[in-house]
Amino acid sequence: MCRNITELRGLEPAATEEEIQAAALQYVRKVSGIRKVSAANHDAIERAVAAVADATRELLEDLPERRQPPQTVPPLRRPEVQARIAAREAAAGVG
Repeated sequence: MCRNITELRGLEPAATEEEIQAAALQYVRKVSGIRKVSAANHDAIERAVAAVADATRELLEDLPERRQPPQTVPPLRRPEVQARIAAREAAAGVG
């Protein structure tokens, strides 16, 4: 499980909806201790992710501009992560 939550403030271009949703899911998984969503916890996890994503969007909109970009690139912007996602989607026939 992740140790650090992804920084989204100050990204150029700005954080995408996909990045906000991924960060919300990362946060919910971390605080709940649930790595895999099951039928028993699906609704609770989905509600929590939606609430955290909404709060994240609002926070990013309300904060002033950041003077320097984050020190690390968010996972969804890393080429190796994009390659893994593309390979997974190709194997699943999504695309």
